[in-house]
Amino acid sequence: MRMPQRRTVALALPAALSLGLLAGCGGDTARTLGFTRDAPDEFQVVTRAPLSLPPDMNNLPVPRPGAARPQELSAREQGESALVPGAVLESTQASRQSSGESALVARAGGTVDPAIRRRVDEESLRLNQPSQTVVDRLMFWRDAPQPGVVVDPQKESQRLRENFALGRPPGDGETPIIQRKERGIFDGLF
Repeated sequence: MRMPQRRTVALALPAALSLGLLAGCGGDTARTLGFTRDAPDEFQVVTRAPLSLPPDMNNLPVPRPGAARPQELSAREQGESALVPGAVLESTQASRQSSGESALVARAGGTVDPAIRRRVDEESLRLNQPSQTVVDRLMFWRDAPQPGVVVDPQKESQRLRENFALGRPPGDGETPIIQRKERGIFDGLF
């Protein structure tokens, strides 16, 4: 009876270890185990209108499950009311134009794609999130480089002071950036 039990343990232990190692290859393992922290998106935080008791309980509106709350404004309406109290949002751009503006745009030959914002958002998303290659996925221990360039603050401050002292505009000259060196394969391991 001892021999089959040892054999089962001898087969189950390597299988369990290999499954654990294989699970470690996933990109979201650290997130799953709670080793990474994601800050909440401050732009997604919404507030709810305060509850209040209606003056007459007999004249309540009929409830509509899933419908928007009538006392709450959309995020866009809340933003505009915060910026310009008492302003009402118009539903379309054309309704906000005066007749003179419309005539000027028509005379200039201005035709605007109505879905331009959606298209720009899609293109920006494609640029900001490059596709991850197979090699990037295999090298899971390396952090992805942050997008954009990093300006060297000391050199930039010195350049701006020199431009000011010489009476040149602030945009003159090259903006100094920090060049990151390429990391080797074993840099993150040792």
